Order: sequence, then structure tokens, then C-alpha cells
Amino acid sequence: MRARLLPHPLLTVLVTLVFIFLMNEVTAGVVVLGLILGFAIPLLTAPFWPGRPRLKAPLTVAEFMLVVLWDIIISNIEVAKLILFRRGDRLRTRYVTVPLDLETPEAIALLAGTITMTPGTVSADLSADGKALLVHCLDTGDPAATVAAIKARYERRLKRIFE
Repeated sequence: MRARLLPHPLLTVLVTLVFIFLMNEVTAGVVVLGLILGFAIPLLTAPFWPGRPRLKAPLTVAEFMLVVLWDIIISNIEVAKLILFRRGDRLRTRYVTVPLDLETPEAIALLAGTITMTPGTVSADLSADGKALLVHCLDTGDPAATVAAIKARYERRLKRIFE
């Protein structure tokens, strides 16, 4: 198989922009070094990338991103209220097991990352068979409702996107 000059063009752009932002200045040298890294990193790592996942419902991606953004904002407010106005001994922390209907590794990884990005929850473990995700919740009175919310808000959309 012949290697392409740009095996992952979006990654090239992303690496270049992130480098420029990290350097916090736009000079010719920074841009050139960013472009070198932007071309080299995807080219050198291309053999390790599996096939690209197919997105079955690309418009659902925007919906998913808006839901996640909204949940992050609301969760930040809820966690702040918990920390500021509730004593630590009254928190109802729990581990909950979320059974997964997702089958693609990309969808499962995105679900686990989304759960971790949302304040108050952390993905702790994935079962060996990939059929369940262990999630730690900072405060939940009803573990079944938490599982149902994760499945309805995130997993359902990811299933539409990837499967």
C-alpha cells in the first residue's frame, strides 16, 4: 500500500493549529514548524491508525455536540452547588454499570470520554467483553435513572452516528 502525503488532512490542520496556539505567537518560524509537525505526525503514525469509522448520520454529530455542551454547562453548575452548599458526608457517590448496546470501539471510546468530560461523572472501567461501562457518579439518588439518562442522551445518538 502506497503512503499518501496527507493520510489524515484534518489531523494535519489540527496539529498545526494547536502548535501555533501553544506557542502563543504567529511568526514565520512558528508556522513553518507547526506545518512540519502537522505533516510529519500524521505521516509517521498512519500505519497505526485503523480504518476510518463511517458516520451513518453526520447531522446527528452536531446534535450530539450540542447535547454534550449543554450537559457540561448544567453539570458544572450542579457540581458547584454540591461543593458549595452540601456537606461531603451527604453526597451519594456510587459506581453504576452502564450496559452497552454500542459495538464499535470508536463509539464506546467517545461515550466513555463524554461521560468523563461531564462534571460529576467519570468512566472508570470497560468490561473485558466491551459490553458494560463502569461509571462513578459524584451524586446520584437513583442509579437506574442515571444509567437511563446516559443511554438516552449519549448512547442512542452515538448508535445513530456510528452503527
